[in-house]
Amino acid sequence: MKRAGTLRLLSDLSAFGGAARLRELLAGDPAVRVRGSPDGRHLLLLRPPGAVAPQLLVAARGPGAELERTWPAGQPSPLDAFFLPWPARPALVLVWESGLAEVWGAGVGPGWRLLQSTELCPGGGARVVAVVALRGRLVWCEERQAGSEGPLGPPATAFSHCVCVRTLEPSGEASTSLGRTHVLLHHCPAFGLLASCRHLFLVPTATTWHGVAHVLLIWSPGKGKVMVAVPRLGLSYSKSLNPGRGDTWDFRTLLRGLPGLLSPREPLAVHTWAPTPHGLLLLDFGGTVSLVQSHGGTRAVGILQEAPVGPRGSATLGTFQGTLACVLGSTLELLDMGSGQLLERKVLSTDRVHLLEPPAPGMEDEEELETGGSLRLLSALGLFCVGWEAPQGVELPSAKDLVFEEACGYYQRRSLRGAQLTPEELRHSSTFRAPQALASILQGHLPPSTLLTMLRTELRDYRGLEQLKAQLVAGDDEEAGWTELAEQEVARLLRTELIGDQLAQLNTVFQALPTAAWGATLRALQLQPDGNGKLRSQAPPDVWKKVLGGITTVKEPPNGILPPFELLCQCLCQLEPRWLPPFVELAQQQGGPGWGAGGPGLPLYRRALAVLGEEGTRPEALELELLLSSGRPKAVLQAVRQLVQKEQWDRALDAGLALGPSSPLVRSEIFKLLLAEFAQHRRLDAHLPLLCRLCPPELAPAELLLLLRTYLPDEVGPPTPFPEPGAEPPLTVGLLKALLEQTGAQGWPSGPVLSPYEDILWDPSTPPPTPPRDL
Repeated sequence: MKRAGTLRLLSDLSAFGGAARLRELLAGDPAVRVRGSPDGRHLLLLRPPGAVAPQLLVAARGPGAELERTWPAGQPSPLDAFFLPWPARPALVLVWESGLAEVWGAGVGPGWRLLQSTELCPGGGARVVAVVALRGRLVWCEERQAGSEGPLGPPATAFSHCVCVRTLEPSGEASTSLGRTHVLLHHCPAFGLLASCRHLFLVPTATTWHGVAHVLLIWSPGKGKVMVAVPRLGLSYSKSLNPGRGDTWDFRTLLRGLPGLLSPREPLAVHTWAPTPHGLLLLDFGGTVSLVQSHGGTRAVGILQEAPVGPRGSATLGTFQGTLACVLGSTLELLDMGSGQLLERKVLSTDRVHLLEPPAPGMEDEEELETGGSLRLLSALGLFCVGWEAPQGVELPSAKDLVFEEACGYYQRRSLRGAQLTPEELRHSSTFRAPQALASILQGHLPPSTLLTMLRTELRDYRGLEQLKAQLVAGDDEEAGWTELAEQEVARLLRTELIGDQLAQLNTVFQALPTAAWGATLRALQLQPDGNGKLRSQAPPDVWKKVLGGITTVKEPPNGILPPFELLCQCLCQLEPRWLPPFVELAQQQGGPGWGAGGPGLPLYRRALAVLGEEGTRPEALELELLLSSGRPKAVLQAVRQLVQKEQWDRALDAGLALGPSSPLVRSEIFKLLLAEFAQHRRLDAHLPLLCRLCPPELAPAELLLLLRTYLPDEVGPPTPFPEPGAEPPLTVGLLKALLEQTGAQGWPSGPVLSPYEDILWDPSTPPPTPPRDL
C-alpha cells in the first residue's frame, strides 16, 4: 500500500514572541539564516554581513525572553550565530569576521545576557571566513596574513588558511568555560564548515584553489580521525587527528602523502551541501543528489525532477524516516533514500522555506514526541512538519495494552520463577500495581497532552538513552558514548534515593568508568576550587544529604557496596588524591543532623580514612592531610604525634597554632608534647619563637619549670661543665629564658618566689658591666 506524505501545520508562529517581526524577516529576505535551538523552543534569524540591514532576532515559543540586535551601516555584523546544546539553559554564540565571539545565555536573569566575550584570533591580522559549532566545540577557518606562517608565494597564497578548534562548555549558572585553541590544519585552502551531530565536514568553496577543490575532509572528534575523500574518484584515506593528543596536520604535507589525490581533477560542482545524521548530502547543478558517508564512501541517492536554477546554496535538503526531502523554490520532492525513487512531489504556496535541524536527543517537547521524527519546515506562513500517514486499515494496539505488554517483559526479566508471566495475569493480580495505575491514567483519566507534560523529563531521558545505546551498538564514537552514558546514569541516580539497587548500580558505574562518574558528580555537587587549595559548592542541601547519608556501622560493607560518600572518597583516591582532604573538609561543612557529618556515627574524616585501608597500610601523607584538615581535636592531636615522630617541627607547630583559642585543651596537649621534645634534645631550638606562641597564656613560670623537670632526661653520671663529644647538648637557662618570659608576660607573678634567682628573669634593666680581669 502506497504511503501518503503529509504537510501538517504545527504553529502559525503566533505562539512565538515578536511573531510579526519574525514573519517579516522570513518573508522579506531569502538569504536570512535560520537556526532552531536544541530544545525546539527558540528560533534564531540572522541577516549575514552584506545585507541591507544586518539584524539578529531570537524568538521564543511560549514564556521566554526575546533577543533582537541591529548593526548600523559601517559597523561589522556577525558572520554567523549558533545555538549551543546546553541542557540547563538556552545559549547561543555570535562570531564576527574579526574573530570576536560572544556567548549569550537566557534563564540566568531577566532576558538574554552576555555571558562571555573572547577573541578567537588574539594575535590580530587574521580573518574568520567560516565557523561552526560541534558538540561543545567551536571550529573555525581563519585566513592568516602572509608571513604569519612563513613566506607564501604562488600558488602557496592559496594555502594561507588554517582550521582551529576550541572547547566551549557551560560553567556554573552564569559563566562559560573556554578551552585553549588547537590548530587542526595548517596551510590549508579556504574551507566551508558544516557539522552534523557527530562529524565535521570541510568542503571546498568558490574561492578554494582549483587544484584541491575536488577534495573534502571529514573529521570525527569522537574517534580522533580525519577522513580525506575525493567523491569523484571514490578515494578515501584515514589519518589520526586527535586534539587531546596534540595531533595537527599541514594540509600540503597531508595531501602529498596520499597517492592519487593531487592528480589534475575538475573541481566539485556542487550547488548545495547539507549535513545529515547519515553523512553529507550534495546536490549538483544537474539535479543529482549524492551522499558522502562518514567513512569517505560516496553513493548516489537519486535525481530530482528538475535541476536547481537559483543561486548556489539556495536549495534545502534533509532526511527523515529513510526519505530525502528537497525544497527547490516552491516545490517539495520526496525521494526514497534506498532506491532513489520519487515518492511524492508537492507544490508549496511560498518559495522561501527553511529546514530546521531536529531537536537534540532527549530535548524534544510534546509536539516533537507526537510527530515522531518528522522533518520541520519554516516559512512566513508558519512551522510545518513533513511526514508519512499511517496506512489505512492498520489497527494500532491501545496504550493500555502496550503498558501491560511492556510491563510483562520488564517483570519477566527480573523474576526468578520459571513460569511465564502473561499480560492477563498483570491485569488481574494485585501484586503489580504500577502498570495498572499507568493503564488507568491512559484509559482517559488524563488527556494525552497533560500526561506528556507529566512524563516529559522521563521521556526525554529514555529517548536519549535509547539513542545512545544504539550509537554504542553501532560502534560510533564508543569512548565518548560510554562516557556520556555513565554521566547520564550517575546524574539520574543522584536524583533518586540511594538505597538497594540504586546504590549497587552507582557502585557499578564508578567501578567501570570512574572518570566519567566523577565528572558527573562534580557537576551535580557544583564543586569548584577557590584558589586557596580548598573547594566550594553551590549544590542544594538535598544533594549533599544523599551523598553524606548511608552510614555503615560494619567494617566490611555488604557485597562490597560502599555508601555514596565512601564511594566518592575511593574514586578521588584513584583519580586525584590531593583533592580528598579538601573534599572531606567541605563535606563536614555541608553536613546536617543525621547526615553522617553532624549527626551520630563516625566522623567523616574517619569514614574517609577507612576507605584508605587499615591503620599502618594507608598512604602517610594523605592520612596526615585528612587528620589535619578535619579540624577535630583528637584527629589533629594524632596528626601532631605523627609529625613529631617524623621531626617535622614546622608542621606540628602550625597545626597547634591553627586551632586557635577555641580549643585550649588540645593546644595545651600539643604544647606539652613539643615541650617534652624541647627538653630532651636541641633539634627544636630553631623553632623556639613558634613554641613560645603556642605556650598557653594561663601557664605560670613555676608550672613551666615543673613540666620541664618532668621531661628532662635522667642524669647518667655526675654533672660535667661540658657535654661529652657527640652527646646531645643539655637545656640551658638562655634557651629557657624566652619561654619563661612568655609565661610571665602578664606581669610580675603574684605567688611567692620559688628561687632566689627567679627575680633575675623579671629584671627589665640591663645587666651590670663585667668587672675587669687581672691578666
